[in-house]
Amino acid sequence: MGNLTVRGLRAVLVVVLAGTVLVQALMLWVLVSGNDPEDGTLPLTAMRVITILGMGAAQVALVCVWRLVAMVRRGTVFSPAAFRYVDGVIGAIVAAALVWFAVTAVNAPGQRDDPGVTVIMGGVGVAILGVALIVLVLRMLLSQAVARDVEAAQMQAELHEVI
Repeated sequence: MGNLTVRGLRAVLVVVLAGTVLVQALMLWVLVSGNDPEDGTLPLTAMRVITILGMGAAQVALVCVWRLVAMVRRGTVFSPAAFRYVDGVIGAIVAAALVWFAVTAVNAPGQRDDPGVTVIMGGVGVAILGVALIVLVLRMLLSQAVARDVEAAQMQAELHEVI
């Protein structure tokens, strides 16, 4: 991974992390301060809590990606230590899907005249779970690469003994 690519990715990660922290802080401030203009027509409090949880899931994924990029730069990504961060990304994506399903459930009563919106939102949640499955497949590929790397190291050690 090139230096420019790593710097660009890290800049994006920092901006997104700062944005999610800002959104969480604002949502929390509205909830704690009591300045919530909810009049009962919209479930704003539930949506704000869901937003705070969703931003938390995104933050976990961002931190895990940051750590994986650091491992790529050091050349240690093909090691068992990388699995912890890949598992963190998978967990964050699954959490994001669950948060999206919660948004769908909160939004559903307001969509009685047009239930297609709820169906589409449910489909988006399933698509998010699909992304988690894709990352799981990539984790399996990483597992195979780590196993091959260990096997190659063992063969190299045996070759050095012979020589």
